[in-house]
Amino acid sequence: MNDNDGELRSELARLQQEHRDLDAAIEALHHSPAPDLLRLQRLKKRKLQLRDRISFVEDQITPDIIA
Repeated sequence: MNDNDGELRSELARLQQEHRDLDAAIEALHHSPAPDLLRLQRLKKRKLQLRDRISFVEDQITPDIIA
């Protein structure tokens, strides 16, 4: 494992943690008496951006296998 691979794995762990945190925040906001719909929309958008970045980083870590 080279330095770049280690950095990618570290970034992946950070992104996955942020994604889980956003999931919890969105869930809590849904159950609040008067949810802030704009904030909810922004959190969901950020969560989608994180999911895309997580997929990209996972692709960078996983070696290409020529079939």
